[in-house]
Parts: sequence; structure tokens; C-alpha cells
Amino acid sequence: MDGWIFLFALNRASSAGNVTDYFMSTSILDPSRVASVELSNDEIARYSRHLIMPEVTLEGQKRLKASSILCIGAGGLGSPIALYLAAAGVGRIGLVDFDTVDFSNLQRQILHGTRDVGRKKINSARDTIKEINPNVQVDLHDCLFTSENAEKLVAPYDVVIDGTDNFPTRYLSNDICVFQKKPNIYGSIFRFDGQCTVFAPHLGGPCYRCLYPEPPPPGMVPSCAEGGVLGVLPGIIGVMQAIEAIKLIVGIGDPLIGRLVHFDALKMKFREFKIRKDPKCPVCGDHPTVTKLIDYDTFCGIPQAAAAEKAETPVPEITVEELQEKLKSGEKINLIDVREQFEWDIARIPGAKLIPLGDLHSRMSELDSADTIYLQCKSGVRSANALRELQVAGFSKLFNVQGGILAWADRIDPSVAKY
Repeated sequence: MDGWIFLFALNRASSAGNVTDYFMSTSILDPSRVASVELSNDEIARYSRHLIMPEVTLEGQKRLKASSILCIGAGGLGSPIALYLAAAGVGRIGLVDFDTVDFSNLQRQILHGTRDVGRKKINSARDTIKEINPNVQVDLHDCLFTSENAEKLVAPYDVVIDGTDNFPTRYLSNDICVFQKKPNIYGSIFRFDGQCTVFAPHLGGPCYRCLYPEPPPPGMVPSCAEGGVLGVLPGIIGVMQAIEAIKLIVGIGDPLIGRLVHFDALKMKFREFKIRKDPKCPVCGDHPTVTKLIDYDTFCGIPQAAAAEKAETPVPEITVEELQEKLKSGEKINLIDVREQFEWDIARIPGAKLIPLGDLHSRMSELDSADTIYLQCKSGVRSANALRELQVAGFSKLFNVQGGILAWADRIDPSVAKY
């Protein structure tokens, strides 16, 4: 989703920048840890295609077995990351996630199957990983990644991979990795676009705050749940993140330190941008002002946004049960659906009229201010905004349908599709 603010950061990234490419010559692992690792005959057979590569060999495979990686998130990005790292022979993988598997996840989160719906994601992920490679130690962390537990969670691992889609976690994972001198492998996806880089100031590169010093205003950047994502896209970006982790551990190649790769799936085009280390960065700069973990929800504007929403004048509301009674009574109902046409094509409430929120201002003439108007969207947020817009225009007999079409599907008509 950071791709939505990517253009705002181009002044800090250039396709012809002055940053020197960072070429790995040694592994990030302590050699003493690798020295004690041995591969069984079964493991040699399993990893044989690695062992015959002169860039990897037996030594590189031992480094992978000796390594530990913390993956934050077991969803879209976390799925290919965990699957391929396990298959590659990473010895210890930690998974941080508190969510359960939902049907809407299955389009892209390939760690989970239909039978896993309702299960904890980390439990489903563990079972899938163990099926792929029983030699891997899987640590399960059933929790949110927060300021209170970040230090303890990150400390035992060599590399952190951020597979999440929210700004508080992005800034938190960045800062704790800067403080603990751990590489932070970043990936982001939204609709048809994705990007990947490695943040590692201790290895000479920038950090996330060098690229995005401040989060965007609350509500400016939609999430994948709001804007959608092509199901195969996280497979591409997640695999890129896994590749970067393997390169750092084995000590080969040119990692994405100081370079950000952007991928456009519609055009099937990759673009590379140099990312400069910002000497004024508040975390990794010459004179850092952030030296400990902070309240990242507040920093990203989440409590302020919630408080602002709560402070607004409450909108008149009606429950889906009350709406159903009015529809059954034969009363003339002016039910306006403010979702988009493609959402309307998926599911709708009988009797509703579609006027997308973006068209509402130009189509107000279709509404009679003397009528009672009921407004509905997917969950009740956009319709509340529509109600306020109509109030400003002089409409007074307005009601917002609580919970929108999701509540209708849950409590009135289960045959209505949920998306």
C-alpha cells in the first residue's frame, strides 16, 4: 500500500543516484555458529541443487541451517516468504501473527487452505511449513507486533522480514531493527504494484524513515482490503524478500541495500531506484532524535483519527433489522447504495439505488430533500460520509444503515455474498 505514497518519496530516491551498490562478501552470521552445524544425508539429498552451486556449496547451506529469520505477518507476503525460506533450509523461522484465516485470504495467502478457515494463521502456517520441511524449527508468536514486545521478539533472530500492510508496524519494525542492527527486508503490495528493498543502516544503507520520514495523513492511503490486490502479486514480492534474506545469510550477490525495486504487474515492468541514506534521519541519521521505541499508533495518526471521527456529530442510524421491517411493511424506501459499480455487481440489497459516493455531489438532483433517505455502503463508513455531505446540502431526513451490506449478509440474508 506504500506504493500510493511512493511518488511523494521520489525526491529521496533516484534512478541515477550517487549511492554505491553494496556487494556482499561475507555472511551476516557469526562464523562460530556455522562451524558447529552439520547436514544429515537426508538434508544433503534435499538441498542437493543448492550444494552443487559454486555460490552456495555445503558451506552456504550450513549458513542457512544456522540462521534464524523473524517474519512479521503470515498473510499475503508472509506466505511465499515462509514457504520458500523453509524449503531453502533456513533453520529457524519465527512467525508473528494474531489473526485467523478468512475466506477472503485464500485468494493470495497460500500458507492456508479452505479447511484452515477459522484457524489461527500461525497454526495453519506451522503445519504447512512442517509438511514442506520438517527440519525447520517454527516459532509461533500469537500476538500483535507492538512497542512492548518488539525488542524481545526481534532479539533472537538474524534477519527481520516485514510482511505486514500497516504503517505502525512498518515504522516499529524499522526502528527496532536499526537499534538492534538487524537487516529489515521490506515489501509492500497494492492492487497491481509492489516494491521491495533492504533497510540496513549498520551495513551502510538507509532505513525506512530515510524514504518515508513521516506517515501519510490518516485515511490517505487505502489498505488492500479497501483497494484490493492481485492475488499473485504477493507471490512475486514475497519471493523477492526471501531471495534477499538468503543472499544476506549465504553472503552472496548484490543485496537491495540502498536500492528499491518497484514492480508493475500490468506492464510487467521492473524499475530500480537508488535510496539515499538521510543524514538528518531521526533514527539512523548523524544526530538521531528517536533513540527508543515510541507510540507508533499515535505517530501514524490512528488514535487521532479515531478521536476525530468520534468527535464528529453522530449520524442518525438505522439497524439492518429495522431496515428489513420497513421493506417488509411496503413503505416506500429511498435506499441509496454509495459503493462502486463493481461492488454493486458482487452483491446488493433489494430495492437499493446505486449512486457511488464520488458521484453523489453531481447526482443530488436525483434525490428529493422532502423524502426520508437511507444510506448504505459495505460497512457503514462511506455511507456516513455521504450522509454528512447531504446534510451540508440541506437534506435532513437521513439515516445511515449500521454495518452496511456486510451486516445485512450476516444478520438478514446469508445468501448475499460477502467480499
